Amino acid sequence: MPKMILYHGSEKIISKPVLGAGKAYNDYGLGFYCTQDIELAKEWACPSLNDGFSNCYELKTDGLRVLDLQSEKFCTLHWLALLIANRRFDMDTPIMRQAAYYLRTNFLPEISRFDLIRGYRADDSYFSFAQAFLSNQISYAQLQNAMKLGKLGEQIVLKSKKSFNLIEFKNYELAEGKKYYGLRLKRMEKARAEYKKSLEDSDISGLFIRDLILGDVKEDDPRLR
Repeated sequence: MPKMILYHGSEKIISKPVLGAGKAYNDYGLGFYCTQDIELAKEWACPSLNDGFSNCYELKTDGLRVLDLQSEKFCTLHWLALLIANRRFDMDTPIMRQAAYYLRTNFLPEISRFDLIRGYRADDSYFSFAQAFLSNQISYAQLQNAMKLGKLGEQIVLKSKKSFNLIEFKNYELAEGKKYYGLRLKRMEKARAEYKKSLEDSDISGLFIRDLILGDVKEDDPRLR
């Protein structure tokens, strides 16, 4: 049976992940958020200088239905539509409210039938990139480029009872706050710096959210890939 090793960064040891626990306003809603990168998990475990833990699990993946948002079937707008549906945004301008409605109407994937979701993790940097796009400040190409900056991480999220029944706790490692909090900040600062640098060349001819709305661009448009 195929297996996957996953890590969950936390301020505590979690030997038994519980379906329905956690924050409702995460990127893809309620679920158990993991990564395949132990070092990244240790960074996520240290949002402050306090020590945290990288919990290690083995997941049996045979028969699980996986939604891979980084496959060719999807584009960055599908990820953004999910983010809008689950995270809290300050929609304080008409263009942002129109953009949110447009994306949720045309690009929101149906996730209820999937056991796992694989996609980007929207930490503070990614969240600010998304807000800049929704407010028509950056183009679609600039948003796509920003998603690659700083290697901020991919996450795998358990969403169903079936997936929770197939995950097994193996062990944990201490994540030293003094080390991994600094690495976390350094990674985000690097992404922000590279993002600002990329904006020095304005994308005048690019597709902005206003263009997408006015052109009623759909998910099968080749310009989005």
